Amino acid sequence: GGPIEGRQYQRLAKPVPGSTPGKIEVIEFFWYGCPHCYVFEPTIEAWAKQLPADVVYRKVHVAFRANVKIHQQMFVTLEAMGKEAQVRPAIFNAIHRGGQSLTDVDAMAKFLAPLGVDPAKFKETYNSFTVQTRVQQATKLQDQYNIDGVPTVAIGGRFLTSPAMAGFGLRVSE
Repeated sequence: GGPIEGRQYQRLAKPVPGSTPGKIEVIEFFWYGCPHCYVFEPTIEAWAKQLPADVVYRKVHVAFRANVKIHQQMFVTLEAMGKEAQVRPAIFNAIHRGGQSLTDVDAMAKFLAPLGVDPAKFKETYNSFTVQTRVQQATKLQDQYNIDGVPTVAIGGRFLTSPAMAGFGLRVSE
């Protein structure tokens, strides 16, 4: 049978309107420092490469604590610069395999420079009003969806699932 409500997925008490009218929005809430997000990344990225025409997928970085908020701001900065998808694997590897915390803007800029991210432009964008606004929007979305753990996948503004709920692995992508 199909997924079971309350076991493999939850229904949101209050639906969240999508940002792309006429499309089913799938949002992965994640954190660069989360080991489960790191393990889930290849699965969700493989799924995202084969989206049906009526589905739009995006990532939203959460901010549960101060150190997580710093990573959220790095994510939003890189997104604004058009570099996030390109450098994401290196960030995940640096944190989960290289023991780097990347928890201050100078360390981030230094790490990202060899990956083609201009350090001065990164710092300028990191501290910009645009990035501050997008960080607030991401945190508001996290709150609207009542995200309390990651990775969590929101579907159509009405449902939540996660590798833990779905039995980890490929079931989330079904």
